[in-house]
Amino acid sequence: MSFTYFGIIAQTCSSTLTIRFKQMPHHKYVGQYDANELPVMLPIYYTRHFPQNIFCRWLACGSSPQPLSNRELSFTLADDVYLRYLSISNQKEFLTLLQKKCPFKLDVGAVYNTKPSMGRHDGVVLARELVFDIDLTDYDEVRTCCQEAKVCEKCWKFMIIACNIIDKALKEDFGFQNILWVFSGRRGIHCWVSDYEARTLDTPGRGALADYLCLITGGENQYKKVHLGSDNLHSSIRRALQIIDKYFEQVLQDQEFFASTEGLKAFLKLIPDEALKAQTAKRLEKMPASSLERWQEFRSIYDNYCRENAGITRRLKYLIEEIKIQYCYPRLDVNVTKGFNHLLKSPFSIHPKTGKVSVVFKPKEAERMKLNEIPTIDSLLDDNSPESELHRKNMTKSVKNFQEVVFSLEKAEALRRRNDANVSLEF
Repeated sequence: MSFTYFGIIAQTCSSTLTIRFKQMPHHKYVGQYDANELPVMLPIYYTRHFPQNIFCRWLACGSSPQPLSNRELSFTLADDVYLRYLSISNQKEFLTLLQKKCPFKLDVGAVYNTKPSMGRHDGVVLARELVFDIDLTDYDEVRTCCQEAKVCEKCWKFMIIACNIIDKALKEDFGFQNILWVFSGRRGIHCWVSDYEARTLDTPGRGALADYLCLITGGENQYKKVHLGSDNLHSSIRRALQIIDKYFEQVLQDQEFFASTEGLKAFLKLIPDEALKAQTAKRLEKMPASSLERWQEFRSIYDNYCRENAGITRRLKYLIEEIKIQYCYPRLDVNVTKGFNHLLKSPFSIHPKTGKVSVVFKPKEAERMKLNEIPTIDSLLDDNSPESELHRKNMTKSVKNFQEVVFSLEKAEALRRRNDANVSLEF
């Protein structure tokens, strides 16, 4: 029998979840997410759709060699009630905890030398995935299509670029392999690096890695935030620019960075040479407002200026590259990466504001992702939703992506333990 979640009555009693279905006419489908329905929907979602088994296996591998019970979880309940220092020993305990508390938000923390509830005051953090948090609000000084919490397909391109740049750097420059990419549920993406070497990095190591990946520096009052110098560019920067170049002209057309008077003024402030700046301003102000046309004209002005002023070319050697990076390079919240104690939203959590699932995706899939095709809790539970079939298919694909990372991590952990045992025997 087909049913809608509007006809579901959920009753939670300690570790037992009882769900009774009440027949509803198909035309009752409302077709719009309602956060007020979360207390009814979440128990069913956690029971039917949340990948509990593979999630616990991921946590366990990330906790190794400590027990799973030493991993901190935190729940945000209705009315913003916040519970920290929770832990589980197995999948059964996890399901019981989910059914009992029914969290609106589930966060994952570090691994301690004891159970988090026992060591909350003097526990020692032993491990934590290396994490990256990239939020579109950090692009508000450059994106023009949306601001603050709003997100559209145009500004999602910033996330596509960021994901591909960071993923390639982690794999090619550091050799990490077990990397999980997760949509935040609203306006950004999260990256979890689960390799043992990443999990056990100390704070200085995490800070050094974060600094290596940060090319945009400076506060609100600093206009030009990228300085590449005049030496040969590092291979990682060249690789990042190749990724940016793949999307740059389309982003220019989508965002129209230089189309408005304010946008053009902001662009001109990135030119450190006053003569070049004046020449550029004079030419571009007379042109149509198209950012792509203005960019192409600036490239021509820049090339001619460098040919005619060879003595100052060194100072402007990478100006084109610096501008591209300032507009399109990933903007990382380095404090999230550097710290051990920052809790990050779990994969497959539901975002309370949007109802969207924090799906796992592959970097190569980011370009094809459509925000309106990301599963929502109501479409997963309602057979009559127009998006139900597509969203369930995408949910299945997301779980499969998650499984692939976890299986790879489990193999890596088994190999590490075997190697450690061999070293002990040789000793």
